Amino acid sequence: MNWRTTLILAALVLAVFAYLRFFEMKQPSTGEARRQAQNVVNFDRSKVDGIIIQNGDEKIEIRRRDNKWRLETPIKDQADGALVENLLSDLETWQKEGIIPAKDIEADKAKLNEYGLNRPKLKLKLIGSDRPPEILFGKDAALEGRMYVRFDNSKETFLAKQSVKKDIDKKAEEFRDKKLTDLTTAQVRRIALKTPAGEMALEKKGEHWDIDKPLRARADDEKVGDLIAQVTTARIQQFVADDHGDLRPYGLAEPRGSITLFGQERTKDQKVEIAESIKVFGQEDKGQMLQIGSVPEKEKDQVYVRFAPRGAVYTLPKKIEEALNAKPADLRDYHLVRIDINVLDRITIDVPGKAKTVLARKDGHWTIASRNNAPADSGAVRRLIDKLQNERVTKFVEDIASNLPKYGLDKPRLQLTFSSFASENTAETKAGEQPFATLAFGKEDGDSVYARLTDEPFVVATHRDFLDQVPADPLQWQELSIFKFKPDQIRRVSITTDKELSLERGENGQWHWLKGTGQIDGTNVQSLLNTLSSLHALRWLGATRAQDGLEKPQLSLAFTTSPDNKASHKLIIGAPANDGTWCAHVDGREGTFVISNSVLNSLRLPLVAQPSPTPSPAASVTP
Repeated sequence: MNWRTTLILAALVLAVFAYLRFFEMKQPSTGEARRQAQNVVNFDRSKVDGIIIQNGDEKIEIRRRDNKWRLETPIKDQADGALVENLLSDLETWQKEGIIPAKDIEADKAKLNEYGLNRPKLKLKLIGSDRPPEILFGKDAALEGRMYVRFDNSKETFLAKQSVKKDIDKKAEEFRDKKLTDLTTAQVRRIALKTPAGEMALEKKGEHWDIDKPLRARADDEKVGDLIAQVTTARIQQFVADDHGDLRPYGLAEPRGSITLFGQERTKDQKVEIAESIKVFGQEDKGQMLQIGSVPEKEKDQVYVRFAPRGAVYTLPKKIEEALNAKPADLRDYHLVRIDINVLDRITIDVPGKAKTVLARKDGHWTIASRNNAPADSGAVRRLIDKLQNERVTKFVEDIASNLPKYGLDKPRLQLTFSSFASENTAETKAGEQPFATLAFGKEDGDSVYARLTDEPFVVATHRDFLDQVPADPLQWQELSIFKFKPDQIRRVSITTDKELSLERGENGQWHWLKGTGQIDGTNVQSLLNTLSSLHALRWLGATRAQDGLEKPQLSLAFTTSPDNKASHKLIIGAPANDGTWCAHVDGREGTFVISNSVLNSLRLPLVAQPSPTPSPAASVTP
C-alpha cells in the first residue's frame, strides 16, 4: 500500500468519524429521548406560524405576524398572545398517560365511537414547518381529568390530561385580546386630544413632554404618563361590533372626543394590519385613535368606544372618560425650571451692581470659576440644584410676557444661567460655555416673586423665600473646610486673649512652653489640636464688615505645620453673630465665616493644668 492510498483511507476514516459525531450531537440525550417518547406531540414552537381550531361548525384560525398573534377566522382582530403562548406551553408538556394500540382499535371498530374519536367535534392543527398531524379530541375518560386523543393519520389512541382541551374549547371571541392596545406608555411619542373644550397636542422631546397646542409649554411628565396609561392599560369589557355599520347607537357617529397615540416612527414601507386590511406606511405614523361615545343603558359603569387600529366598537370602564376632562392647565409642568444635571457644568449668578458669581463643576466637585477656581461648598451647590429641581410655580401669571416692567423682569433683581461646558470642539458641540436655560427673578408680591425663563413667553410666580437661598456674594460660596491638617502636623501654637501663651512640640513629641508657665494640660492641648486641624465653618457671611469685630478679636490663634515653623497659619475670632455663633477670619482666605459656640469653647480651653484641690485635714476629736 503506497502513501497516497494510506492518506485517502485516513481522510475517509476522519470523515466517517466527523459524520457520526455530528449525528450523535443532533440526537437527544437518553433522558430527553424518554421525555419526547412520552409526549403526546413533539414540535418546535419557534416554527409554529399558526393554529387552526375546529370546534363543531366554528373554525378558528390564529396566525403569527411580526411576532404577534392575530385572529383571522371567523373574525379579524388582535389575538390574546398570552392565551396562545399558554396553549403552546401546555402542548409541549402534554404527556401520554396510557396508550391503546391501533391494532386493538382495528380489532374492535366500535371503540373509536366509544372514545368519541370517530367523528370528533374538536380538532387542533398547528401550521408551520415540521408540523405534527392534526390532533383529534374525543370524550372524557372515566379517570377524572383525563380524556382520549389521537392523530388524524393514526388510530392509535392516547389517554391524556384535559389541559389542552380546556385551552381550545372556546368561542372565537374568547381568543380576542382584551388588552386594548399592545402599545406601551414608554413607546408613545405624541398625543392628539380632542375634547369638548378644544384640541390639545403634546410631544415628547428627549426625555420630557411638551404641550404644542393650544399653547407651547412644558408638560408634567408624570401627568402625561398617567393620561397615556389610561389607554395603554385599558381592558375591553365587551366586544360590541365592527365599526363599519351604523355608529349612532353607540354615540360614535359624532363622538364626544378622542385621544390618538403616536408611537415610534415607522420604517419606510412597513406593512401594518388594521382590521381586515393591510396598509403600507412610510415615515409618518398614523397613530392609534380611540373615540369615546355614549354610556350603555344597562352598564352605567362602562362607555362605548371605537378603536380605529382594530376596526371595532368595544366598551371600556367609564374611567376612560377622564381623558376628555384634561385641560392644558392640568397637564402643565409646575416645576420652575428643568435642569439636566448630566450636562450642567456652570451656574452663573448675576445680581445688578455686583460681580457675577460663576460656579463650575470640575471632576465631580464645584469650584468658584470667577475666583480663580477656588474650591466651592459643593454641598451648598447641590442643595441649590435640588431646590431648583423641586421648586414649584405657585401661579401662571401671564402666558405672553408683554409687559416685563410690570413684573420687574425687564431689569431682573437676580438671574441664574445654567450652561454646559466643553474644553474643546467636538462633532456635537463647540468649545466653551453653552447656556441652555436662564431664569430671571423680578418684583416681590407678598410671599411670592415673579419669575420667567428667558426662552419661554410666560410670567410665573414662585416662593419669595427661594431668593434667600441664592447668595449673590461669591465669598459665601467658599468651601466650609478651613484647615485640612492632622493634629500631629501642628508644631507650634500661640494663643492670644487678654494675654499670650505659646507652646512648641519637642523632638520627643512632648509640648513645652515658649511663653507661659505652669504644668501643661495635655488633654486640653490635644482637644485644641483636634478642633483646629480640621476646623470647619458653619457658613460664610461674605466680605468682612466692621461689626464682625475682627479689629478687636476675642481670640487669636497662630500655629505652624512644618518642622522649620515657616508654614504658618492664623485664625481670628471676633464678635458674636446673632444666632449663637461667632465671626471668624483666617489668613489666606477672604471674607468672614462663623463657627459654633462649642468650637470656640474647644479653642479656648485652659492650657495650664489646674492644681488638684488639697483635701481638708480631718477634724481632731478632744477626749
